[in-house]
Amino acid sequence: MTEIHEGQRVAVLADAQNLYHTAQSLYSRNIDYAGLLDKAVMDRELVRALAYVIRAESPNEESFFEALEEIGFETKIKEIKTFGDGSQKADWDVGIVLDAVTLAEKVDTLVLVSGDGDFARLCSHLRHEGVRIEVFSFESSTADELVEAADAFHDMSEREEEFLL
Repeated sequence: MTEIHEGQRVAVLADAQNLYHTAQSLYSRNIDYAGLLDKAVMDRELVRALAYVIRAESPNEESFFEALEEIGFETKIKEIKTFGDGSQKADWDVGIVLDAVTLAEKVDTLVLVSGDGDFARLCSHLRHEGVRIEVFSFESSTADELVEAADAFHDMSEREEEFLL
């Protein structure tokens, strides 16, 4: 396992939908993305910070996207798909995986901000490639297999004041 050091190159990939729904269901609060980015980088060299968001045509979402960019996140925006039966779908799992694999050769550490167990295999693969994997999420909504697949797990619920607005 790679240790944390000052010159370490870090990428942060934040699954904004996962974070939003978790913070709302557990705390009825929003994520402090500035605090999150600061804690995820930990005085290391930030190579790239990506926030994966869904355009849902809700009020204030454009100002939210702009705020993310001002904080230092590059936003990747996906439109919600509505099917003939009225059901909707939008997720970034494949996009996050592709970006993580692409960034792996440019970073020492990848910080994944999500509790989604679908990313466990990605984490195992990247660790095998020599990339340190850190997961930031709320423990109660994080898949055990994701925690086990990471080098380090940071339970955001232990420091709510640093991660929630």
